[in-house]
Amino acid sequence: MNFDDFLIAISKIKNIPLPAQASQFKMVPPFRQELLKQQEHAIKKAKRAGVLALFYPDVNQEAYLVLILRKTYKGVHSAQVGFPGGKLEAHDVSLEAAAIRETFEEVGVPIKQMEVLRALSEVYIPPSNFYVHPFIGISKETPQFMKQDDEVEAIIEVALSQFLDDANIITEKVKTSYSVEVEVPAFKLNNYVVWGATAMMLSEIKDVLKQLM
Repeated sequence: MNFDDFLIAISKIKNIPLPAQASQFKMVPPFRQELLKQQEHAIKKAKRAGVLALFYPDVNQEAYLVLILRKTYKGVHSAQVGFPGGKLEAHDVSLEAAAIRETFEEVGVPIKQMEVLRALSEVYIPPSNFYVHPFIGISKETPQFMKQDDEVEAIIEVALSQFLDDANIITEKVKTSYSVEVEVPAFKLNNYVVWGATAMMLSEIKDVLKQLM
């Protein structure tokens, strides 16, 4: 989709209700309810994070979305695909500010170049005990991405047309943070498998965009 056409469509995003769990639960891993039961007490002290679904024009003025592949490390989200973003720090005035700051740090998009359009529905992540609040935003300029080498393995640029294509929803066998292999609903984007909380957030974004287009 041409980015100018995308801008016209997404300008109405504040006027529609969010589908929230109705969308998110389409991509819920089968073990999520069990994890929630295990985390029943920890949830009360869950940390907070903000992430940004940033749409932008590529060099051909087509609408794109940026995701990141995280580095392999000793942690529950090692080598997973996600949005740029991160935890709320003491100096952040809001979760939105945290999402913007982390996007700048992780993929190099200048803060002044980003415009947040709307907050989306938060998702709880049991393995890391985080509530993650996603935001949808735009850059009207084509970004000159620069990855944060110590945290980001790769920057993944996804065409909006590919993201909205239902053919790219799959079932994939993955190894969870508990070293158990299970089949999960996922997105297949640029040959990367996107599952778990990120897929849940993407599902809501996709359903919102399809209402607008």
